[in-house]
Amino acid sequence: EAIKYLTEALQSINEVELEDALEKIIDAVEKQPLSSNMIERSVVEAAVQECSHSVDETVEHIFNIIGAFDIPRLVYNSERKKFLPLLMTNHPAPNLFGTARDKAELFRERYTILHQRTHRHELFTPPVIGSHPDESGSKFQLKTVETLLGSTTKIGDVIILGMITQLKEGKFFLEDPTGTVQLDLSPSNTSVKTSAKLKQLEDENKDAMFVFISDVWLDQVEVLEKLHTMFSGYSPAPPTCFILFGNFSSVPYGKNHVQALKDSLKTLADIICEYPNIHQSSRFVFVPGPEDPGFGSILPRPPFAESITNEFRQRVPFSVFTTNPCRIQYCTQEIIVFREDLVNKMCRNCVRFPSSNLDIPNHFVKTILSQGHLTPLPLYVCPVYWAYDYALRVYPVPDLLVIADKYDPFTLTNTECLCIN
Repeated sequence: EAIKYLTEALQSINEVELEDALEKIIDAVEKQPLSSNMIERSVVEAAVQECSHSVDETVEHIFNIIGAFDIPRLVYNSERKKFLPLLMTNHPAPNLFGTARDKAELFRERYTILHQRTHRHELFTPPVIGSHPDESGSKFQLKTVETLLGSTTKIGDVIILGMITQLKEGKFFLEDPTGTVQLDLSPSNTSVKTSAKLKQLEDENKDAMFVFISDVWLDQVEVLEKLHTMFSGYSPAPPTCFILFGNFSSVPYGKNHVQALKDSLKTLADIICEYPNIHQSSRFVFVPGPEDPGFGSILPRPPFAESITNEFRQRVPFSVFTTNPCRIQYCTQEIIVFREDLVNKMCRNCVRFPSSNLDIPNHFVKTILSQGHLTPLPLYVCPVYWAYDYALRVYPVPDLLVIADKYDPFTLTNTECLCIN
């Protein structure tokens, strides 16, 4: 069956390109984990599909909205030291109603990603044979909790990567896949401080502009007037995209909430249609807020129901109602946008509060990027769909991270990532 399928798939390829196509298919087959020496049809199908995937960076690929539920899940394989697609692992497909295994896997995958990132850092990579002794002396080695628990002697300086957990009230523990050890965080006198074509299009379109607006209360007359003013100002040179964050109603709850939101979107469509340049050139992306109609406060949050947005999308074709959070790809740039009042939650649940309020934005950004996750909080503080926790990862680090938080505006750069609120 595999040979028959491969013969049919290669019929449309001319003899000149046939050899190259076969080499690509063979390479794709070799990358897959094979259970036996026999190559089955499913393996060949996956290889052909991978090779036939178009990499043509046409205009339609310049701008993409990727919803949280559309992000392909990649699972890190510790033995092969690489990320594998979900289909190449024994993990089940993600489901909103996750199992107990999904919850355990959630924390395990967060840890594994941080662990392999740390291992690749220059301070933790093994010294090269024949390197200068000074270079070897500046290297560190990660240990596990199991190392501490299994040692019968006093250990001096040791570096362990783990998650701080509160297994008992008032007591903190460091946990990794090998075990847990209690921490002493009492006051101490010492402190331990530890595509070329798209790029060309991007360079040619240096006037591209993205406009981010949060808490667009469409039921308020003052907000609609300000939108008129904004669209009027941008009309001569329409931005590439308007990203509008919820909440889209000033009153979060009520029996007429859904109908009121539909009426508000209809009013917004009327306003946009008054400015033909913007209506025909700009894209509109809508990210739901925590108090908009939906499935509660569990993340990632699905987009608005089609029954709410259908009329608006017909009148404004270049509109996308996406998830919260979502990713935006523009040419070679990756943007993550997230609407959540996260600063307040992190301040209320931090182990040690920053010494100054001026340090809060800096600590907040460092925490998000260092943890590689949008919500590095206990699940009872910020619940997530266990099987879709991977959609909240901030890894690889994006070019721009937009947090639409009610906290004061700030702009910071960390690890070559621009973070704005």
